[in-house]
Amino acid sequence: MKLYYSRGACSLAAHIALYEAGLAFRAEPVDLKAKTLAGGADFRQVNPLGYVPVLELDGGERLTEVGVVLQYIADQKPETSLAPPAGTMPRYRLMQWLAFISSELHKTFSPLFAPHTPEDYKPVIRERLAQRLAYMNQQLAASSFLMGEQFTVADAYLFVVLNWAGVMNLDLTPYAHLQSFQKRVGARPGVQRALQAEGLLGS
Repeated sequence: MKLYYSRGACSLAAHIALYEAGLAFRAEPVDLKAKTLAGGADFRQVNPLGYVPVLELDGGERLTEVGVVLQYIADQKPETSLAPPAGTMPRYRLMQWLAFISSELHKTFSPLFAPHTPEDYKPVIRERLAQRLAYMNQQLAASSFLMGEQFTVADAYLFVVLNWAGVMNLDLTPYAHLQSFQKRVGARPGVQRALQAEGLLGS
């Protein structure tokens, strides 16, 4: 398999999941601004939409959309319990978390990264994020991870999105449970390997 990724982007969640699952893969960095690969090739030939992650399977098929990529990776090694079995209620809960992180956190962060977002709109975004972060903080008050005491791919995704708070100078101090979650997840060997591979340790 090959993972097309960009440093610190949501593709980091897939990078983490691949290490956590112990799967063999190659990592191909993408310049998202230029839409190019390391050798200068046009990344839009891989994904016409120009974003990551893209997981290229050994047969040449490609998967996009982080929630789908994460579930595919987890399903390759069910013994790791990175996702509950398909068709079970816990699996639907996992899908619920992946959808929430994507639509309510990831996409809410996105305008803060966009260079043309009006400055007077950014406080509105930050207030919306604060509401969502308070909700997530409450959800993690009684458990180590989103699904209880078992780490899953949803935790990898949440970890990555929460990392963006530092980039955007968004203070996580009011959210003690989220801070504890970040430390707990960040200490995992698979997470450390992914962070090191993307040059993010110490940043």
